Amino acid sequence: MSDANPYLQIDQQMVGDIYTSSEPMDNLTVLCDDYGSRFGGTEGERQAAEMFVRKFKEYGLKRVKKESFPFAAWTRGAVSLEVTSPVRMEIPCIALPYCPSATMETEMVFVGDGAPADFEAAGRRMKGRVVMATSRSPSGLGRNVHRSEKYARSALAGAAGFIFANHYEGLGPATGSIADNREALIPGISVSKEWGDYLIRLQHRKGPLTLRLKTRNRTRQKRSWNVLADLPGTRWPDQWMVIGCHYDGHDISQGAHDPASGMVVALEAARVLSRYASDALGCSLRFVAFGVEEIGLIGAREYVEAHLDEMPSIRFMLNLDAAGGKNRKGVVLNHVPEMEPLLNLTRSHLKVDLPVGQKLIPFSDHYPFFEEGVPTAMMGDSEAAYTGRGFGHTAFDTLDKVRLSDLQDAAAVVSRLALRVSNEAKWPAKTRSAARVARIKKAEPSLAIIEVEERLDRLYRRKGRGHAKGKSFGWSGKRR
Repeated sequence: MSDANPYLQIDQQMVGDIYTSSEPMDNLTVLCDDYGSRFGGTEGERQAAEMFVRKFKEYGLKRVKKESFPFAAWTRGAVSLEVTSPVRMEIPCIALPYCPSATMETEMVFVGDGAPADFEAAGRRMKGRVVMATSRSPSGLGRNVHRSEKYARSALAGAAGFIFANHYEGLGPATGSIADNREALIPGISVSKEWGDYLIRLQHRKGPLTLRLKTRNRTRQKRSWNVLADLPGTRWPDQWMVIGCHYDGHDISQGAHDPASGMVVALEAARVLSRYASDALGCSLRFVAFGVEEIGLIGAREYVEAHLDEMPSIRFMLNLDAAGGKNRKGVVLNHVPEMEPLLNLTRSHLKVDLPVGQKLIPFSDHYPFFEEGVPTAMMGDSEAAYTGRGFGHTAFDTLDKVRLSDLQDAAAVVSRLALRVSNEAKWPAKTRSAARVARIKKAEPSLAIIEVEERLDRLYRRKGRGHAKGKSFGWSGKRR
């Protein structure tokens, strides 16, 4: 690819269309206002999958289809939390996905922001008690500590229950799964920052707290769907770039930013590429709307398992999870330095602020592809410091949080990047070997969670609870 932009005319057509259309916001409005959270197992989830089939066909994509798969669907029931000693106080709360039904009364142990050292310091005090940690990521670790790691460490310590206290004021409790396609070992609930702070103050002022927790929830098997649509290449039709995003949100929210903003960006990129670049594609493009990501990357794992023989033919997988937010529209490569020269040249063609960096986060749909050696990335800003989810995973992730201009910016980058990836004659990023994947995982700080959740999986087996559909709990997918 030369320094001169060889795709200037197509760029101008796609960008001109994107910035004079409200299509992505129109699609986002339908997803959020008509289909609600699209949480796994709901009617809104099914309607959203049908919408993607209609839209991909309307936009002229080929081989549009749904691929169905079973999963353990969790349904929220009644939950209550009460301080019974040294005072009596009802505490508003929500259950976390895959929380089992349970009733208990026991003392609370607070482990701060839930760093590994916080759990070590709490030690045996956690056994038989309810452990509370904030949603804030501990400072000084060089990595984020995910909610599921804090839950796992609590369960491994013999805790009777887990409380996740939001650290953002005014946003209520934050949700998120505590298991992977199966019922959790111990109940987990969430409270707002304000009520979490109350519990901490009360414990400091009056001594040990006794809490009564009751949860009533249900887990049963249902089906979800990945939706696939292709734009065939003209030179290397059997090579692929996969562009994907999940469409399920959490049941307490519209999930407008996370994930749906990224899903409508994928739709918009598919629309303009089909309209202006279908005859100019070298390798094929596949767009995938993944089901049930929020409760364990289930759709992406099912896709990889069903298409395992195709993994070596995928040049690049780009994950657009929450890509339509206010962040810069860059590319966060998952340890793929070979692609940096291509992306730097692409930046000079696009004339946009396109930060390129290297990082690996295991909590979204690119990760099962990464584990099979596929070069992967997320859209995002690798230079931005992680400060937490903000309104994400709360009831306030609503349509009003997303701007049309951000959706347009993301779609303009994705569509033009896909055109260039498709036409690169000497593709620089080859499929990695199993040994290479293992070395990257071992050196990546953000994957410290894997060892913790492998220990938790062994605890599941000791309790006779087995694996989730034959897979390991956590983020390791197919074992290498």
